[in-house]
Amino acid sequence: MTAAPRTTAPRTAAPLLESYATGRWWASDDEGAPLPDAVTGETVARISSRGLDVAGMVAHARTVGGPALRELTFHQRAGLLKAVALQLMARKDEFYALSHRTGATDGDNAVDIDGGFGTVLSYASTGRRELPDDTLVLDGPPTPLGRGGTFLGQHVYTSLTGVAVQVNAFNFPVWGMLEKLAPAFLAGMPTIVKPASQTAYLTEAVFRAVVETGLLPEGSVQLLAGSASGLLDCLDGQDLVGFTGSATTAALLRSHPAVTERAVRFNAEADSLNCSVLGPDAGPDTPEFDLFVRGLVTEMTVKAGQKCTAIRRAIVPRQHVDAVVEAARAQLAQVVVGAPGADGVTMGALASRDQREEVLRAVDRLRTHAELVVGDPTDFAVTGADRERGAFLPPMLLRCDDAAAPEPHDVEAFGPVATVLPYDGLPDAITLARRGQGSLVASLVTHDPAVAREFVLGAGSAHGRVHVLDRDDAGESTGHGSPLPVLVHGGPGRAGGGEELGGVRGVLHHMQRTAVQGSPDLLTGVGRRWVAGARRTEDGVHPFRKSLAELRIGDSVTAGPREITLADIEHFAEFTGDTFYAHMDEAAAAANPLFGGRVAHGYLVLSWAAGLFVDPDPGPVLANYGLDSLRLLTPVKPGEQVTVTLTCKQITPRGGADHGEVRWDAVVVDSAGSPVATYDVLTMVARTWPPAT
Repeated sequence: MTAAPRTTAPRTAAPLLESYATGRWWASDDEGAPLPDAVTGETVARISSRGLDVAGMVAHARTVGGPALRELTFHQRAGLLKAVALQLMARKDEFYALSHRTGATDGDNAVDIDGGFGTVLSYASTGRRELPDDTLVLDGPPTPLGRGGTFLGQHVYTSLTGVAVQVNAFNFPVWGMLEKLAPAFLAGMPTIVKPASQTAYLTEAVFRAVVETGLLPEGSVQLLAGSASGLLDCLDGQDLVGFTGSATTAALLRSHPAVTERAVRFNAEADSLNCSVLGPDAGPDTPEFDLFVRGLVTEMTVKAGQKCTAIRRAIVPRQHVDAVVEAARAQLAQVVVGAPGADGVTMGALASRDQREEVLRAVDRLRTHAELVVGDPTDFAVTGADRERGAFLPPMLLRCDDAAAPEPHDVEAFGPVATVLPYDGLPDAITLARRGQGSLVASLVTHDPAVAREFVLGAGSAHGRVHVLDRDDAGESTGHGSPLPVLVHGGPGRAGGGEELGGVRGVLHHMQRTAVQGSPDLLTGVGRRWVAGARRTEDGVHPFRKSLAELRIGDSVTAGPREITLADIEHFAEFTGDTFYAHMDEAAAAANPLFGGRVAHGYLVLSWAAGLFVDPDPGPVLANYGLDSLRLLTPVKPGEQVTVTLTCKQITPRGGADHGEVRWDAVVVDSAGSPVATYDVLTMVARTWPPAT
């Protein structure tokens, strides 16, 4: 992707944000709405999308971006993601400076900006490690559909031909964009990014840097700065919408005809009254108690509590409520509210003064049945800024002794606010955790595995993630509120009912699973993986003598037979120390209904098979690095002869490396032709042989 010439004048002190649409930067012809600095109240930028051709953006994604992406393999897409992320990381200081204007401290920026870049790198790694160097993904092994083995089914994933539209929240203007973009890009879907207006100036700056890399195919990413009116009208069943925001807006989008009538895939991550539960074993004298309080304070103050995963309900044994409140009070007293970058400041402002007023209204509702025990929103110090001009609030902790009161379980104050609630016994805690009507994450702080199991069984279905914390995992724990690229991010019920991230799961969510039916040869051709029953090629050249460039799927060798004697079994037992009775004690082995007498070791059979098929001389096969799907099917008795057939099953080059992976299908049969062992052999094979100099 290359940046087209700008269509507007150079930026001024309060520029009008531009959209990146159909291969060029575009600006509305009106003044746009002002976007205030969260710290000073000054206008950072203006935003408008009046006159933007959203239908043209969708068409451009489908006709230009999608085809260009689908020409690339997963490994090629992963390589582009990695290259972009590395260039973005080199510019993070400028993004940090701009992010301060959203109210974010450098600690917050590490979560949003560094976290976003890290997510892209994680998906780049996932693409290279877990997806094929192909444009199609096989979903499991083939399924026989007939007795003769000539008709089978194979599930495959292919790229959708539509566009992934992301509608993001204001609180994570960088991570929110990148955590949706990375799996969609890897899946071969172009993306239209629609950031929340409040902090869109930061999203636009990072997106502009993405375009300036010139690395991504044209049309693969576009930016819509402003209203997305009319965008969903352009979507159909090949498209996907990923939404993060309020449950009210999610419900509105779900009711759109694109979703209800045209089956647009819709994934929502919405309001969430997440909880942290102090286990019944975690009293004030335990490390877990300290971890609980520290986690509560962290989640109240990072991003000024503006996290969809922040702890809103602290559920603690009734006898420990006073201790938790006092310990939290002591830690919250150390929090310094003020301008990001000012000396000593540990918590910045909310994203806007409107957001501050919304939080205060929610706190008023919570105070119907709860007491504000820490933090006075009318009297608190602000460092390095004017409290009245900025969107500042202090951390506010409430205490509600009536855990049955509705407000703590119904009202989300999307800011530095949490409520302490008592419970009486673990079943009561589970009930209270479920009162949130579905959340993104619940933490349980306990050192008792039995407590952890009971909680997961009782509360797991109400949460997308359960973070179990104790003294043993605390040193490596990423914390209650940190979604990770390799784990699913979402939750049932009120949390939206969707899932994001999750490693390969996030990629496959953007693809279509199709059941393909056909013969072994046809399915081999479709999936580029040899299927049992498909043609084998034995051309007189041992496949281990073929380099990656020469080897073909279906190349095969059959070797044997070789008799396994009682002396072989006894020698193997003595040599390895494996003297299990089935191999060495005739009477005991005869009494075993599975054996009916002494049998060969399974590993002896595998070793003998390797001895039959391995070509001993130096050649393109560089190393054997594993076995997959090993099954020992039939016991081999002394005097039986075994034969092995090895077939090239799958060839996976490794980018620019001088070698790649070859997966071989191995079948060992007895003299009657019955399989005694089946497995896959994994080898590293040189790209050329002799190696290029």
